[in-house]
Amino acid sequence: MSSSTNSFDLIYQVVREIPAGRVTSYGAIAAYLGMKGGARMVGWAMNASHTIADIPAHRVVNRNGVLTGKNFFGGDRMEELLASEGIRVQDDQILAFKSHFWDPSIELL
Repeated sequence: MSSSTNSFDLIYQVVREIPAGRVTSYGAIAAYLGMKGGARMVGWAMNASHTIADIPAHRVVNRNGVLTGKNFFGGDRMEELLASEGIRVQDDQILAFKSHFWDPSIELL
């Protein structure tokens, strides 16, 4: 198993824990896993996760609450999934981002 595959598995474990109606950032996941500068790795893992049914990749956004991964969902699918969980988005930005933010470093002690 390559180190990136192993890293992806660790990332997916964290992403599976994000509750519906909450979001986190690529950097928050990387920081929790001790992957200094690993936000890109988290992004690559999210891009690769679309063939895995139980990865709620739509709940992972950039540090400002922008839906930077939306192109990998096709159309407005990422926004639709978030809206179905009660998260409002305007111009690809999560409204009230801080109130929806889930920090694995706090939540997964």
